[in-house]
Amino acid sequence: MQLLNHKKLYVVAGRATTHLAADICHELGVSLGQTNVDEFANGEIHVRYGESIRGADVFIIQSHTSWNGSSINDAVMEHLILVDAAKRASAKRITVVAPFYGYARQDRKASGREPITARLLADLFRRAGANRLVSVDLHSGQIQGFFDGPVDHLTAMPVLIDHLSEIDADDMVIVSPDAGRVKVAERYTSLLNADLAIVHKRRAKDQKNMVAAKEIVGEVDGRTCVLIDDMIDTGGTIVAAAELLVQQGAKRVIVATTHGVFSGPAIDRLKNAAIESVVCTDTLPLPSEKQIDKIKVLSVAPIIARAISAVFEDTSVSEIFGGNNLA
Repeated sequence: MQLLNHKKLYVVAGRATTHLAADICHELGVSLGQTNVDEFANGEIHVRYGESIRGADVFIIQSHTSWNGSSINDAVMEHLILVDAAKRASAKRITVVAPFYGYARQDRKASGREPITARLLADLFRRAGANRLVSVDLHSGQIQGFFDGPVDHLTAMPVLIDHLSEIDADDMVIVSPDAGRVKVAERYTSLLNADLAIVHKRRAKDQKNMVAAKEIVGEVDGRTCVLIDDMIDTGGTIVAAAELLVQQGAKRVIVATTHGVFSGPAIDRLKNAAIESVVCTDTLPLPSEKQIDKIKVLSVAPIIARAISAVFEDTSVSEIFGGNNLA
């Protein structure tokens, strides 16, 4: 008896990321699988796949974010349950696709008696049955080492670069809002043939966690400044950096980020800030109440679709980005 094995690509999504998942499936030319997610009266999540996935290569898409009254923790738990259900349904390989990876900022102990929750989350996915992890612009590269298995770290840089290259500005300066984003900003400068500036924070020696002064390292007077960051949460850091750039004579201030979290006062801050526009991607859904004229959303569906295709076909993911996703 001879068995002919044909790999089956199966893509499903949690409820927090249905629109992005539909776009990814459109790029792949496949249908989005049925997950039949429901909740019991007490809020417990129940999942049942709508068809057999035995032997399939399953990709489970979910951004870890709040949606329609549910919290980020609901999204994480739903993602874990989807993985467990796929494992128990005899999927051959399970890939967790988290365009926005939750708890990524808790990647180290900044002080005593703190958790490293980004590691905990990776352990949970592995224990649930995930074989592989795919994410976009992780807050720190070390998170790749938290997951005991292959990790494909994608970047939204090609999408953002394409948009920024269309801006009519021969005097562009890429600005890192802090020292931690300098390496990323340098990649943007090389691809856009722009200069680099850094918002430098000088701290008071006699006061813990107190910033004594901020200054701009680099020439921004009369120029178009593009602030680069991986995410905007409450908007405090980005808005303060934009104000400092304007004080130093910047002609225009544009913000480019991968993840538009936009928590709490973020939208009001951005509305009133000296920022011309904010460019983000759809790794996170943008509710209608947060959609303002200043914010432009670009799709990362083509990038994620290409990565899923490469993983399914066992070809190189890093070649999609020319290695820029590894730096």
